[in-house]
Amino acid sequence: MFMHVTQARYCGDYKVWVAFNDGAEGEIDLSSELYGELFEPLKDKEFFRSFTLEGHTLSWSNGADFAPEFLREQLPGLSQA
Repeated sequence: MFMHVTQARYCGDYKVWVAFNDGAEGEIDLSSELYGELFEPLKDKEFFRSFTLEGHTLSWSNGADFAPEFLREQLPGLSQA
């Protein structure tokens, strides 16, 4: 199955609630993933919360995004797809 994010909403800090096309959903914390040239700007919480759903995943205006498969693996308590 081609994994993609179907819904997402900001939860505070660096946390996002996400739902996937396989029915999985939950809150993920991306605070430990904000390193490197493309992701450093996301440490600004106002910028972090400005994500949109584009290309089947979370995306930011500076070109940063996370693969939907990676996001799915971050769901707590769920087996990896």
